[in-house]
Amino acid sequence: MDIMQARTFLAVLETGTFLGAAEKVNVAQSTVSARIKALEDMLGQELFVRNKTGAAPTRAGQAFARHARAIQRQWDQAKLAVAMPEGQQKMLTIGGQPSLWDGFLLHWLPWMRSHAPKVAIRAQMIASSSQLMQQLVDDTLDLVVLYRPEARPGTEIRQIFEEQLVLVSSASPPERGKEPEYVYIDWGPEFEADHALNFPNATMPSLNLNVGSLGISFLLNNIASGYFPMRIAAPYLAAGTLTRVEGAPIFTYPVYAAFPEDHDSALIGTVLQGLRQIAAESLS
Repeated sequence: MDIMQARTFLAVLETGTFLGAAEKVNVAQSTVSARIKALEDMLGQELFVRNKTGAAPTRAGQAFARHARAIQRQWDQAKLAVAMPEGQQKMLTIGGQPSLWDGFLLHWLPWMRSHAPKVAIRAQMIASSSQLMQQLVDDTLDLVVLYRPEARPGTEIRQIFEEQLVLVSSASPPERGKEPEYVYIDWGPEFEADHALNFPNATMPSLNLNVGSLGISFLLNNIASGYFPMRIAAPYLAAGTLTRVEGAPIFTYPVYAAFPEDHDSALIGTVLQGLRQIAAESLS
């Protein structure tokens, strides 16, 4: 079996049709059929049940999916290893939710460059916890950092720290007759759900931002309020440029790292050490 057969199999699995797979891997539909047929002959098992609506994986096809993903991942790692800069010996692919990159994982990257200089890093920003966990299970990510991990077979989950999102304002003291504009910062699906639950009658703010650093900049230059992780807001609160809004709900989210059970213990140990150290420094 070659890498193109594995990729073609995964394309059929993902799209649910041979035609969709052909478009995805940029070959003729007949080529897709030939590759799947050759794969089935080699395995001695039917991998897909063809019908009018497309192609559904058989039990053998479902079992083979994990191996096909592993083959593709090994191939991708091999290509990266060949292209890896001189002096680097390992590759780490990490994914995290957007709010955890801002002010946390972005600080962890230079820590890793300093403490594990021989590790090459590929980083991804993915909003959905489910998607992060699925990519971990599919072996396309080595480690994920997120708020609400889902227990999946073959994975380990460790808590890193506890996040608090607090409502802060740049109006201190409030200017008479001038209420601070509320800015909605998109801190991910978990915050969106909890925000809607706690403010069921709130109208949609006129300003929505999906990058936390933009929100801080806006507050510093305008009379406004918004929710921010305490680790981001703390320096501004200490300096007096921002103030906490009294009585506002506080949203608390434990932050976790998840990784495969069959992990590189030395590498994951270093990663966890760095994550915890950066978290402690940001909350101190």
